[in-house]
Amino acid sequence: MKLYNTLSRKKEKLIPIKKNKIGLYACGPTVYGYAHIGNFRTYLFEDILRRSLEYNGYKVKHIVNITDVGHLTSDADTGEDKMEKGAKREKKSVWDIAEYYTNSFKEDALKINIKKPSSLVKATDYIDEQIKIILKLEKKGFTYLIDDGVYFDTSKIEDYGKLWGSKKTKLRAGARVKMSKGKKGITDFALWKLTPPNTKRQMEWDSPWGRGFPGWHTECVVMAKSKLGMPFDIHCGGIDHIQVHHTNEIAQAEAAYNKNLSNFWLHCEFLNLKDKKMSKSTGGTIRVKTIEEKGFNPLAFRYLCLGTHYRSKMSFSWEAMECAENGLNSLYKEIKNLKGGKISKQKTNKRKREFLNLINDDLGTPKILAFLRKVLKDRELSICDKHYLMLDFDKVLGLNLDKIKKDVVSEEIKEIIEKREKYRKNREWAKADKARKKLEKLGYNTIDSRC
Repeated sequence: MKLYNTLSRKKEKLIPIKKNKIGLYACGPTVYGYAHIGNFRTYLFEDILRRSLEYNGYKVKHIVNITDVGHLTSDADTGEDKMEKGAKREKKSVWDIAEYYTNSFKEDALKINIKKPSSLVKATDYIDEQIKIILKLEKKGFTYLIDDGVYFDTSKIEDYGKLWGSKKTKLRAGARVKMSKGKKGITDFALWKLTPPNTKRQMEWDSPWGRGFPGWHTECVVMAKSKLGMPFDIHCGGIDHIQVHHTNEIAQAEAAYNKNLSNFWLHCEFLNLKDKKMSKSTGGTIRVKTIEEKGFNPLAFRYLCLGTHYRSKMSFSWEAMECAENGLNSLYKEIKNLKGGKISKQKTNKRKREFLNLINDDLGTPKILAFLRKVLKDRELSICDKHYLMLDFDKVLGLNLDKIKKDVVSEEIKEIIEKREKYRKNREWAKADKARKKLEKLGYNTIDSRC
């Protein structure tokens, strides 16, 4: 299996640290608001990666973090904590906000068939461990204290920024002109932020430096080390994590322990809306629930993401969603015409090797979708062979192909389906969604018949 390693900027053969086992760490949501489909594109990529590793026979320990403290509104360690800001916005406690949006994240992940991680870990459960690593860094001379907190001195790291290339340092510094008073270097980052005088935060803890809260970048180091050890095999996240969050994780881990944090670093590109990056901070985001309310099968979004390689920018539109759902429904129709039975191992093993080669070439999902069509049209394969292969490939794709069965549809159901199709064509989304819910109450999945 070859994967593109951001650290080396090339595809590398995956060699696990422990035989037949993979430690996989993925940066999860900051739970101050709903995760949008741009976030979920990254989580889907990580799900495909995990499924591909398991398809290769690896036992995967998949850790996902929940950031419920310490993520400030500015990368330059200024501004308000996003969690505190969310609590003020909704007039709720920070703890209630964190629980609500964590549950929302889990529900949306389930809708698009993302497998549950081996462990979902919260930053607030690891405060003591974060204080300990800061003390370790302080003892080794990597920190300094100013009025608003403890900072990591990046000038002490010779290869700081190696994840994205040292030649880009000046560009990044120019983008981060606003600094806390007393901060020595433009890329130095907060390890522990002190609660400002005459201020009471909902999330704050005692520390050797005063009452406050941990910086965002420390949580992942201590949680990954606790759950997976150091180094572990693969660290994942969105491409926006490269220059700041993941760069700062690497700096802390290597300074504190003189070890690599992770051998592989994999990053998913942005999902854009009309050439704009989707962001919670700018508003106008689209959720998985929004897709569902428009009358689409949430798995059509999964299918849409599979059509663009994870390292390529992806454009989202409702027209693209319609095309994706057409493609998914066409695939479902093909599956309905297949049946299980005796297979030809020689023929199916050949196609499985082809599939494996595609997925093992840095998760080549767009080529795999084309390969599915090729297999379905292959005259050398019986319908039993095709049925077996589709279900086998779906272990990676996660489109629930094993749940597609031939239905005996009543006249009542046919009438509802026809009405829903008419509503969708007329873009009467509310009526279409009402029809969808009625079908689901009657025990039917919403599979359209436009193709």
